[in-house]
Amino acid sequence: MLASSAAFGTSGPFAKSLMTAGWSPGAVVLARITGAALLLLPFALWSLRSRWGAIRGELPRVALYGTLAVAAAQLGYFQAVSRMDVGIALLIEYLGIVLVVLWVWALTRQRPHRLTGLGIALALVGLALVLDVTGATTPPLSGVLWGLLAAAGLAGHYVLAGRPTAIPSTAFAGLGLAVGAVALCVLGLVGILPMDVGDSTVVVAGTGIPAWLALAELVVVAAAFAYVLGILGARLLGSTLASFVGLTEVLFAVVLAWLLLAELPGVLQLVGGAVLLSGVVAVRLGERDLVRGDGRDLIARTDLDVPSPVA
Repeated sequence: MLASSAAFGTSGPFAKSLMTAGWSPGAVVLARITGAALLLLPFALWSLRSRWGAIRGELPRVALYGTLAVAAAQLGYFQAVSRMDVGIALLIEYLGIVLVVLWVWALTRQRPHRLTGLGIALALVGLALVLDVTGATTPPLSGVLWGLLAAAGLAGHYVLAGRPTAIPSTAFAGLGLAVGAVALCVLGLVGILPMDVGDSTVVVAGTGIPAWLALAELVVVAAAFAYVLGILGARLLGSTLASFVGLTEVLFAVVLAWLLLAELPGVLQLVGGAVLLSGVVAVRLGERDLVRGDGRDLIARTDLDVPSPVA
């Protein structure tokens, strides 16, 4: 899970290097998702042997997962990264865990654990500090809105991927990536989503590298490699512990953005990030205690089909 989090954490810096060189977020996301889907295709087909009948009844769920948890989440994150620091965009995305708790609360009308309530309050306070409501380094509103779209996508990941399914996890991930790629391609073809290709050279850590190399990193390391390791980690640790470890992606992303892009949030934003993450941890602990207390699993299931996050 640590290796998976580190791999996912590389997506922001390498994607931003491409966007700084003139590549549109839509083009970067489409290349990443399509490449990862093609890499996972052989493994998905192998895992589906003699199980093709299982796909028919799960098509609506796969389509929603690919559209929301893959396409919307990654597009929202990359659009946010193009407008603000990588670490800030990722912190906003992680509010998706809090959105899941609020959704389940509204759906079941069961009162959250007191730790969950405390975690939500901490997350909101942390978000206010991250967004720097004092106005010194406030991120643009457009970037915040794109980050919230990514958060909704992350919430969709937990809700949709956490339910039992007859489709193997690798196949579910591969099919979701394929659906997301098709959705983005359609948006590009009709002109809604710009698909601009920029310079053939990008700057990473102050050094020029070929754009195709940055794209390859996004496809192989930040997508396919990260998803496979995340699946293995979630199976070995269980979803609750895996989601705790997955929070280290924020730390990896901040450090990598600092090393590769010379980006480092301000002191107030770093403090806010710590408060926000502590709130997310409290939410997870509260849901775990709720599950232990009444025997029902509302959010943290014992095994997620697909690892998080979707950045």
